[in-house]
Amino acid sequence: MSRRLRRLPAILLPLVLAGTLAACGDDEGGSGSDDALHGITISGDVGKAPEVEWDGKLEVDKTETTVVTEGDGDEVKEGDQVSANIWIGNGYSQEKAYSTYDEGGKPEQFTASNDLSPVFRDAILGHTVGSRVAVTTTATEAFGESGNSQMGIAPDDSVLMVVDIMDIVVVLDGPQGDEQKAPKWAPDLVVDGDKVTGLDFTGTPEPDGKLRSAALIEGDGDKVTKGQTITVNYLGQVYKAKKPFDESYSREPASFAIGVGQVVSGWDKTLVGATVGSRMIIAIPPADGYGKQGNPDAGIKGTDTLYFVVDILAAS
Repeated sequence: MSRRLRRLPAILLPLVLAGTLAACGDDEGGSGSDDALHGITISGDVGKAPEVEWDGKLEVDKTETTVVTEGDGDEVKEGDQVSANIWIGNGYSQEKAYSTYDEGGKPEQFTASNDLSPVFRDAILGHTVGSRVAVTTTATEAFGESGNSQMGIAPDDSVLMVVDIMDIVVVLDGPQGDEQKAPKWAPDLVVDGDKVTGLDFTGTPEPDGKLRSAALIEGDGDKVTKGQTITVNYLGQVYKAKKPFDESYSREPASFAIGVGQVVSGWDKTLVGATVGSRMIIAIPPADGYGKQGNPDAGIKGTDTLYFVVDILAAS
């Protein structure tokens, strides 16, 4: 479903996800030695784009990890949801190849788990919030045998990655707060244990073309503000449809920026101001969803009203 959720940029997927990557790490399996940066100087404050001075072409044949700045926050542990900024340079050309700081400094969120590539996992796990960690590696270890053409990194190039660990985000296991009476316009939830599996429209009145939202559980956390990254579980179903067109309860929670146009406007307008821990029910008319064109890939027509249940599990 396009423009639904903020996913990892495709350009970053081979670096972050483990599937296509070779195993890596220095010979001792830990952080690199004092010369692991091969004469490269990295300066600037954590949370701002790093200033990198190269010492000629970066020549490496293995992956080494160096803590440039050690933060005084909590240590990242297995299973933590981590917010981090990433800067990547091409060691052959000594030029920047990618930076989250070019996108307004909005960090990406990752779960510290075995799903991460060894290159990225070693830059995150065991390090503390507020740290800046640098990794020197080969293009093939970072991105696979083909390198990364989108970043202009060829298979024979070397790579410098700088990771700023911004925060550990507390993600709830489910909604947390006070139950509220469901509004008359809302369908019933179909649940299996703690998971929402569908919506039952029996007795639900015809949509009236208005954007509507209500809290089925009023969360006891902070209010969501415009520009924050929120983590949610969700399920979406067209009015009177027999099954959902999309959901996350059978997968992992999804993270995306809210209130800035990265999702359908019906979400931006209703989730900003809701509280963390809330379970929201939302009715979205076409004007606040996919418009007259609908979303054929999801089986959504331009006249369909969309209903969502959204559990707000975190905001940062």
